[in-house]
Amino acid sequence: MTKTTAGTSPRLYGRAAELDAVAALSERPLSGRSGVLLVAGEPGLGRTALLDRAVRDFAAGTVLHTRAAPAERHLALSGLHALLSSAAALDAPAFGAVTPGVLAPGHPAARIPSGDGTAPGGTARSGTPATGLPPTVLLDLLRRTGHRRPVLVCVDDAHLWDPLSRAALGFAARRVDSAPGVALLLSVAGHRACAPDFAGLPLLRLGPLTEHATGALLDDLALGAADPLVRAELLREAEGNPALLTALAGRLSPAQLSGHAPLPRPLADGPTLTRVVGGRLAGLPSATRDLLLLVAAAHEHRPDGCGADEALVLRAARAAGLDPAALDAAERAGVARSEGNLVRFDDPLVRRAVHRGAPLARRRAAHARLAAVLDGQRDRLAHLTHRALASDGPDPRLAAELASAASAAEVRAEPLQRSLALARAADLTAAHRSRAARLTAAAEYARLGGRPRRAGELLAAAREGAAGHDAVRGGAELVRGALALRDGPVGDAHEALLLAAALLDPYDPQGARGARFGAMEAAWAAGDLPACLTALDQGTASRDPDDDDFRAGMQAALSIRFGDARGPLRRVIDRAGDDDDPVRLLRAGAAALVLGDITAACRLNARALAAARARDTATLVPQALEHLAYAELRAGRHARARAHAEEGLRTAHRSGQRNVVAQHHAVLALVASIEGGGATLTAHADAALDIARPHGLVQAASLAEWARARADLGRGMALDAAARLGPLVRPGHRRGHFAVRMLMAPCFVEAAVLAGECAADAGTAVEEFAGWAALGADPQAPAQLARCRALLAPPPEAEALYAYALTRHERAGGDFERARTLLLYGKWLRRRRRPREARGRLKDALYAFERSGAVVWAEQTRAELRATGGAAPPETAGPLACLTPQQLRIARCVAEGATNREVALRLSISPRTVDHHLRNVFALLGVRSRVELSRLVAREETVPAG
Repeated sequence: MTKTTAGTSPRLYGRAAELDAVAALSERPLSGRSGVLLVAGEPGLGRTALLDRAVRDFAAGTVLHTRAAPAERHLALSGLHALLSSAAALDAPAFGAVTPGVLAPGHPAARIPSGDGTAPGGTARSGTPATGLPPTVLLDLLRRTGHRRPVLVCVDDAHLWDPLSRAALGFAARRVDSAPGVALLLSVAGHRACAPDFAGLPLLRLGPLTEHATGALLDDLALGAADPLVRAELLREAEGNPALLTALAGRLSPAQLSGHAPLPRPLADGPTLTRVVGGRLAGLPSATRDLLLLVAAAHEHRPDGCGADEALVLRAARAAGLDPAALDAAERAGVARSEGNLVRFDDPLVRRAVHRGAPLARRRAAHARLAAVLDGQRDRLAHLTHRALASDGPDPRLAAELASAASAAEVRAEPLQRSLALARAADLTAAHRSRAARLTAAAEYARLGGRPRRAGELLAAAREGAAGHDAVRGGAELVRGALALRDGPVGDAHEALLLAAALLDPYDPQGARGARFGAMEAAWAAGDLPACLTALDQGTASRDPDDDDFRAGMQAALSIRFGDARGPLRRVIDRAGDDDDPVRLLRAGAAALVLGDITAACRLNARALAAARARDTATLVPQALEHLAYAELRAGRHARARAHAEEGLRTAHRSGQRNVVAQHHAVLALVASIEGGGATLTAHADAALDIARPHGLVQAASLAEWARARADLGRGMALDAAARLGPLVRPGHRRGHFAVRMLMAPCFVEAAVLAGECAADAGTAVEEFAGWAALGADPQAPAQLARCRALLAPPPEAEALYAYALTRHERAGGDFERARTLLLYGKWLRRRRRPREARGRLKDALYAFERSGAVVWAEQTRAELRATGGAAPPETAGPLACLTPQQLRIARCVAEGATNREVALRLSISPRTVDHHLRNVFALLGVRSRVELSRLVAREETVPAG
C-alpha cells in the first residue's frame, strides 16, 4: 500500500477517500474543534500506514502516537502508560498531572484489588476502575492540553490495549466534543470495530485495494520490470492486500519477476502468509492452534469459502483428544467463529496461513483425522477427498475411487468440490493419459465453478498427457474454447471449439455437439453469420431430439427461412417447460428470442437463472442474467433489465468473464439511453467497447453504439444520432451485428429524417426493415415500420400511418416504443399548426415515458408540450421570466453551444424561425452575443432566486 522515497512522505495507493477522511479529522483541532475516527481493517490492509501518514502530516501541534504491544495486554493501564510516555518524550507539560510513573504496572495506583470489591474487567462496583483512577483520567488530560495547542492522538491496534486503558480511551473518544482542539485517530482489527469499548464511534473501514491501485503499487515495487503474466498472478494472489503483495514481490528474484525463471509454488507459502497475518495467531494456546488446523483442513473440501462443518471438526477434535472448548480462544481473538453449523475464519488469509504454515506431516494428519470420522457411504466424496489429501504418494486405487465419486451425478457436490477431488485424484495417478483426463475434468468443473484461472492452470498441467490421445486432447480443447468464449477473443474460442468437435467426434459425440454449439455462439458474438452456419452444418444427427431441433431451427433462421425455423424452435421451447438443465434452458430462451416470443424468452431465461443458482454453477449465473436482462430490455421492462444486468456485472466480474461483463455493460448503456444519465451511459458504453473491440465482440459493440445514438436522439441531437447509426445500418464492412442491425433501423430512420439528411439511406433502410418485419421475429417491428413510413410519407399519407402504428403498438405492448410514436406524431401535428390535437398526443407520450422511466425523452416531450401552450414552463426568475416558452427553449439550446441549424433540428422548426426568435431574445435580455447569452442562462438557472 505504501512506497517511501528519500525525503518524501510515504505514498498510499488507492486510499484517496480514506486520506481525505483522516485529513478532515486532522484539520478540526486547528480551528479549535474536536473529533474522533475509528479505522478498522484486516491485517495487511494499511491501518498502520494510514496512521503513520496522519502523524507525519500533522505539524501544527502535539502528536501522541503509540502502537499497542500485545505482550502487555494483561498489564493494567499499560496502554495509557505507553501513550503518556510518548507525551513525556515530546515534553508535553500539560500531561504532568498524571505522570507515566503513576500508571506504570506495579505502582500502587495501578494495582487491581482482589475480592468482592471488583467486578469483572477490573472495575469496582461503584463504577470507578479498580486502580483507584477515575474513568475520566485521559479525557481530563486531553482537555487541559487541547486548549493550549492542537493535539492529535493516534493509537494503533487499540483493541490490543489492556481492558482498563481501552475503557478510558473509549470513554474519552465518546466525549471528545468536550475537549476542544483534540482529535483522536484510533485503529482496530476489523472484527473489533463493534466491541463495547469502541461502539458508536465514527467508523472508517478499510477494504481490499482495487486492481488499479494494487497494480500501481506492484509497478513501483518491481520498478516496472514485472512480466505481464507474473504481474497478473501476483495481483490475483494478493487479493487486494497491499502487505501481502509487498511480501510476494519481495520473495521473487529479478529473473522470476521478469518471467525468465519459474515462480515458487505455492506463490503465497506458509512463512509469507504468517509474516502478513500471523500476528492474529500469536499467543493462541497450542490446543487452539491444533483445532484451527482441523478447521482449515476441513475448509479445503469447501473451496468456495463458506466454512467448515462444525460437527465434523468437533468429532475429529474429540477423536484426537482435543477439547472443543479450545475454539473459544480463537473466537475471542477474532480468528474464527461459529455461524450456525459452520466454523469459518474471519479472514481468508488467516485460514491460508494456518493451513500452509503447518508442516506437511501435520496437514496430512489433520486430513486423516477428518477422513476417519466421515461416513464412507453418506459422505463418500468428502471422505475420499480427505483420504487423498492425507496420502503421501501415488495410489491408483484411491485415485480411481475419488475420480469416480467426483464425476458421479448422484453425488451431491458443488463444481469446485468436484474440481478439487479430480485434481487430487490426478496427483495420485501415475499414468500420463489418466492423469491428463482427470486434470481436464477438474479444469471443466473449475470453469463451471467460476474459477477460470484455476481452470487454466489445470489445463496447463494436463498438456503433456493430453498430447498423446485425441479424446483427452479434444476434452482439453473444449474447456480451453469455453474459457476463451467468456474471457478472450471469440475468434480464438471459435477455432478451439471447432478443433475440439473434430477431435471428440469418434469418442464423445455429445461433447462434440456441445463444442459446435459453443463455436456457433462464438461466431454469433463476433457477428460472423457464415461461421455460425458452418458450425451448425458440421456433425451428424444425435439421439437427443432437442439438440437436433435447435440445430435445424437455428440453421433455418440464420438462412432467413423462418417458416422452416418455427417448428423445430417451437419444439425446443415447449420441451423446456419442465426442464431444469440451465444450458438447455438458455438455448430455449435463445430460440424464443429468435422467434420473437419475448414473453417466453423472459420466462425461460428466468428459469435458467434459478437452475444455475440451484446447481451452484457460478459460470452460468452471469450468462443467465445477461440473457434475461436482454430479453427484458426487448420487452420494455427497463428497470428489471437494469437490476439483472447490474447483478450480472458483479457476478461476471467475480467469475472472471470479461466478455459477459461487456454484454452487461452494453445492456446497461441501452437502459441508460432510455432512463437518462449521460455520465452513466458514457461509462457503460466505454466499458463495453474497451472489452468488445480487442475481443471481437461485434454484438456488444453494436449495442453500445446503438445506446449512444439513442441517447443523442433523446436529447434532440438527431444529426449526431444519424452519424453514429449510419455505418451500422448501411451495407459495408462497418455494418453492425446481423441480429442487431434491424433493431437499430427505426432509430436511424428517425434520426436521418429529423436531421434532414440521408433521405435515400433512410428509404433503403425502411425497405430492408419491411422485409425483417414480415418475418415476425420482432413483435414491435410492424408498429415501428408504420412509424418509419410515416416519417418519410407526404402529409396526406403520414397521419394514417401514424394512426396505424399506434394500433399495432396496442397489440404488441410496450410503453416506450408507443410513446416514441406518439411524440413524433405530436411533433408532426404541431408543425401542421394543429396544437390542440398535438397536445393530446404529447400528453399521452409524456405519461408513457414517465411510466417507462425515460427521463430524457419525457423532458423532450414536456418541451414540445410547452411549445404548443399545453403545459406551463418551469418557473423562472430574473430576466428569463420575460421570454416565451419557445424563446426560452431556444435560449437554452444556444447556451449549450448549439448552432441555429442544430436548434432547428432539435425543435423541429426552420433555421429562419430560430434566427427570428433569437433576435428577440437578444433584445429582451439586453445581450449582444451568444457568449453573453450562455453566461446569463447559466447564471440564472444555477443560482436560486432570492
